[in-house]
Amino acid sequence: MSATPNQPVDSPFLAAANGRKHLHTPVWFMRQAGRSLPEYKAIRGSGSILEAIKQPALSAEITLQPFLRYGVDAAVLYSDIVVPPHAVGFGIDVAPGTGPVAEIPFRSLDDLKRLRPLEADDVSYVIETVKLLVAELPTSVPLLAFAGAPFTVASYLIEGRPSRTYQNTKHMIHLEPELWHQLMDRLVQHSVTFIDAQLSAGARAFQLFDSWAGSLSNADYREFVLPHSKKVFDQLRELHPDAAGIHFGIGCDHLLESMHEAGPKIMGLDWRTPIQSARKRIGADLVVQGNLDPALVLAGSQAALEGAEKVLDDNANHPGHIFNLGHGVDPTTDPAVLEDVVAFVHEKTRVEKS
Repeated sequence: MSATPNQPVDSPFLAAANGRKHLHTPVWFMRQAGRSLPEYKAIRGSGSILEAIKQPALSAEITLQPFLRYGVDAAVLYSDIVVPPHAVGFGIDVAPGTGPVAEIPFRSLDDLKRLRPLEADDVSYVIETVKLLVAELPTSVPLLAFAGAPFTVASYLIEGRPSRTYQNTKHMIHLEPELWHQLMDRLVQHSVTFIDAQLSAGARAFQLFDSWAGSLSNADYREFVLPHSKKVFDQLRELHPDAAGIHFGIGCDHLLESMHEAGPKIMGLDWRTPIQSARKRIGADLVVQGNLDPALVLAGSQAALEGAEKVLDDNANHPGHIFNLGHGVDPTTDPAVLEDVVAFVHEKTRVEKS
């Protein structure tokens, strides 16, 4: 069902990504595939998510589940931000209930040897999954590639597990800056190669998750992170000039201008940054993604729909808006509430744009 090279694609998501009006405001949800869906639990099995990702047929089915249930306007690849370091044998896994865990964290130059450059063949199973999905999805529903941004992946490698303080990461940034930049350069290569592999196989846009960049001051972000994130967007723009890139992080209001400077086409906003505020700060033509508070979804349909309406009002019918949550879907989310949100956004914006 993929489009031929000269065939126009009738996609609400791709229209909004380019700041154009369409039939309705597109909707997708970060972490829409996974633990909140009963159909996911029925087929997922036990073991690490990284082992499930290595099974293309299973991974493709999981990716399709939220599209089939919710009618979202984009599918996001079922994957994880630590797939690249895992694929090159660094020694990292995703522990249930904890997150990424590295038995031997990255702490010295010798550890760079365990983090060799990523090659497309290292993630051949991801490429196969993408190809299966492109064959299944209608042309109106693009598949989104994604990768972890260098800083966020580095924080997992250095800390060895999720952290509240990022003590070891900040230690390296300030006391071993040369080692820090070497690590970041390697992770730039990982991010670019991983996203390039997905786009080359048929994905049509991508998101770079810098989930934990908000833990940094703007000064530290600009010196130690921005140059590397910019390399990711610059290199992917050269490789795939038509693929829109989304940049997203949590608690990053103080970094908004700096993260935009990295070069994304779309800024992902969490629930703390109003859409109108972002456009006043960066520009009226800014394409945004977001930004319903996920906690409102947990509160039930009435609270979620009231929140969704406020997000749409904040956007003020701007064509460059992709509706999403301001963070990922919580595992305890009732899927029926997300069904209601999708239907509400589609119907309300379809009426407003008619």
